[in-house]
Amino acid sequence: MFATLPDALRLIVVPVFCWAAVRDVRTRRLPNRVWPPLYAFGALLLLWDAALLWPFAGLDGRWFLVRVAVSLLFVAPLGYAFWYLGAFGGADAKALIALAIVFPTFPTYEVAGFSLPLVETALGVFSLTILTNTVLLGLAYPVGLAVANLAHGRVSPTMFLARPVSTGSLPERHGRLFEDAEGTTRSGLDLDALRMYLRWRGLTLADLRNDPDRLRDPESVGETFDPTDGGTHVGPATDGGTVVEVDCDLDDPWAAERFLAEIDHGAYGTDAETLRGGLEVVTASETVRVSPGMPFVVPMAAGLVVSVTYGDALFALLGAIGLL
Repeated sequence: MFATLPDALRLIVVPVFCWAAVRDVRTRRLPNRVWPPLYAFGALLLLWDAALLWPFAGLDGRWFLVRVAVSLLFVAPLGYAFWYLGAFGGADAKALIALAIVFPTFPTYEVAGFSLPLVETALGVFSLTILTNTVLLGLAYPVGLAVANLAHGRVSPTMFLARPVSTGSLPERHGRLFEDAEGTTRSGLDLDALRMYLRWRGLTLADLRNDPDRLRDPESVGETFDPTDGGTHVGPATDGGTVVEVDCDLDDPWAAERFLAEIDHGAYGTDAETLRGGLEVVTASETVRVSPGMPFVVPMAAGLVVSVTYGDALFALLGAIGLL
């Protein structure tokens, strides 16, 4: 038999995560409607497994309860905790919670005489294996960024974190500036917040760069528009806006404080000083350093594929060097 029916159905989640990874790379946005069906699907399969093992009298039944408890009470809350601490985006947290519900225990698949996954752990919590594989794969991203910088002769302490790009390409990029008016910074302007600001003013980045002295004056802000959420999949909002009567403060360069006060939600943690610093950089430089930031759903999807086929890479590595 290839697999139990619940385990076979769990494979449906793999293409869903691959689709989510591709969409996240392109837009850095995943619709919230993706996750509730996965939660319900995982809960249904979990109840199915529980019914097959009821009344949990044997060792298999007890281990099933332990593994489910670890997955639901430890791995799933980790997603929320990482989001709360700022290490995860909202979609990343929801994705990890979905995996904790769908894959609390190791599935088993018989393929061409092999039993997959090849490497299982002693604890047997599959969502934890997916998470550790995800982290290992995620570590490859800064290494790849450094290799790309090195290939272009760019050697610096920041080569693992950022790369120079054309300023004119920023409207189509994701990540955050790795510099401000004072120099290198790891808390530069988020490019989604930059797009929000431009859409709020009804301007393009080229407009801003062509006339920064006039547009720096808060009096130059007239009709304002929907800033959207700053995603690249939404074009600049240049019509349909409304005039908002707000006293212009001459001590508010770029009308940064007015922008943040008028929008009905935050701008990715951006404050007025960060916004002004970023605007000064993008209007003065032809090239800027950007920290691209890889969405965690991407290595998570890859980690899921590796987990279903190979198994636990960290467990295998520790075993190979004699630590297990």
